Amino acid sequence: MKNIAVYCGAATGNDEVYKLGAKKLGQWIVKNNYGLTYGGGKFGLMGVIANSVLENGGFVHGIITQELFDRKLAFEQVSKLDIVDDISVRKQAMLNDSVVNIALPGGPGTLEEIAEAFSWTILGDSKNPCIFYNINHYYDPLEKFFDSMAQQGFMEPSTRKTLLFSDSLTEIKDFIGSYNPPALRKYKN
Repeated sequence: MKNIAVYCGAATGNDEVYKLGAKKLGQWIVKNNYGLTYGGGKFGLMGVIANSVLENGGFVHGIITQELFDRKLAFEQVSKLDIVDDISVRKQAMLNDSVVNIALPGGPGTLEEIAEAFSWTILGDSKNPCIFYNINHYYDPLEKFFDSMAQQGFMEPSTRKTLLFSDSLTEIKDFIGSYNPPALRKYKN
C-alpha cells in the first residue's frame, strides 16, 4: 500500500473547521486507497486524522520519537507504530514511507517538516508531491511568501508550480495524478 505522509500538530486550533478538515482528509485517504503515515501522536490534529483513517478501515503508520513516546503522547492503537531515536530519523522515515506529503494546518514543527520535504524535492532527493491543505485559508500568507520567492528570483517559477496550496480534495487528487517533480535548477556563473 502507498502511504501519504501528513504533517500536523498536537493541537486542533481554535476553530472546529480544522478538525472537520482533518477528518475529511482521513476519509479521502482511505477512499483513494492510500494509507496514512504521520507523527504517531494521539492529541490534536494528529489524533483526529489517525482516528478518521482507522474509523474508515484504513491503515495508519505512526512514527514517533522515543522521547515523545516516553511522555505518553503516542497513539498506540494505530496499525503500526515505530519508535525512533529523534526527529531527524522520524522525518526521514516518514519520507521513505510515503508517496505524497500533505500539511494540515499546524505550528512550527508542521511548517518545518513540510518545508524540508519540499526542499528535498527541489534538490532531487525526493520525488513526492508536497501539498498544503489550506483549510480556512490558513496558509494564504505562506502561499504569498512562496510566490514572492519565485518573483524575487530565489526559486524558479516552474518549481513554484510544483507546490500546491488548496482546500479542495478534488484539486489535490488531480495534482497528485498529474504531478511531475521540479527539474533540477541550472546554475550560472
